[in-house]
Amino acid sequence: MPLPLYLLAVAVFAMGTSEFMLAGLLPDIASDLDVTVGTAGTLTSAFAIGMIVGAPLVAALARSRPGRSSLLAFVLVFSAAHVVGAATSRFPVLFASRVVAALAYAGFLAVALTTATRLVPPDKKGRALAVLLSGTTVATVAGVPGGSVLGALLGWRATFWAVAALCLPAAIGIVRGIPARGVQEAAAGGPALRSELAQLKRPRLLLVMLLGATVNAATFAGFTFLAPVVTDTAGLGELWIPVALVLFGAGSFAGVTAAGRLSDRHPGPVIAVGGPLLLIGWPALAVLADRPVALLALVFVQGALSFALGSTLITRVLYEAAAAPTMAGSYATAALNAGAAVGPLIAATTLGTAAGTSGPLWASGLLVLVALLVAFPSRGVIAAGRSSEVLR
Repeated sequence: MPLPLYLLAVAVFAMGTSEFMLAGLLPDIASDLDVTVGTAGTLTSAFAIGMIVGAPLVAALARSRPGRSSLLAFVLVFSAAHVVGAATSRFPVLFASRVVAALAYAGFLAVALTTATRLVPPDKKGRALAVLLSGTTVATVAGVPGGSVLGALLGWRATFWAVAALCLPAAIGIVRGIPARGVQEAAAGGPALRSELAQLKRPRLLLVMLLGATVNAATFAGFTFLAPVVTDTAGLGELWIPVALVLFGAGSFAGVTAAGRLSDRHPGPVIAVGGPLLLIGWPALAVLADRPVALLALVFVQGALSFALGSTLITRVLYEAAAAPTMAGSYATAALNAGAAVGPLIAATTLGTAAGTSGPLWASGLLVLVALLVAFPSRGVIAAGRSSEVLR
């Protein structure tokens, strides 16, 4: 894989750390800014909504600009938003900074996904996506736990400053490694924006976007509420929470790496094998959550299966949106973040039921079941491999 892909992954690592880091910082933010924890929790929703809306909107605005200048601008705006967030003493300003950061991240990821596929041969999109998403998985392994430790030692503002600083080497890497005239140049001689947006009417594209969003919703439903499962259901101390998060992140890295080598040519077997295993895994985790060894082992397995299946489906989005060369990345980004926004909301409704803290795990299993039921009648479309990108 070309070096520029790894430079883009560094930026995704910094941004992915920011996306997930609030889970361990909300109580401190609420106390410092004199708001309730529930109010502070709206920062997560603001980020997710900004990602969903921002992906197609910002990608459309940036489509006529060179890829390198767009990527650089997004990274610098993202960094500046964190500087503002770290320095403010007013919650509305912090809220606004999260929305701006989400818009910048959405634009960056949309352009980066498209850029990544242009840096490799047409039949290597899955491997390129795996490298890019490795930034997110490494963020869950190292960035998020590291941010939690830094926040505990130096306060939540230190974590915001650290993310802002992480963006600077990423910006330098983009300047030095990404071609000056990149993927967005294709907009000048490529299809019109209206034509690219019209691709969203295609049932095949909508199908894989829906499946990708549903599987990602299952992933975030379980992942978001993993902490109370560790402390309440399993009875482990709070220090085991970052251990569980690291295991989930390590599994996700393994899953996305393995799927990257298979999703281009053999997406069908990945889904046919990974889907049922993922479906079995979430209820198994709910049932065995009171056994710490089983819990930690299954957390790793579910991380691997979730990201293997999810990244394969998002790769299918890029193939099915091949006729939208500057907007395909935004469609994949929107699908990912629609799931990230909806999954925790569905999972939260289960916490007041008899299932208790295991409710989100059952919700994850139900979401995977829905995805498989939708996918089964259309399995030929999903298993079509790279050849489907040339079909209408």
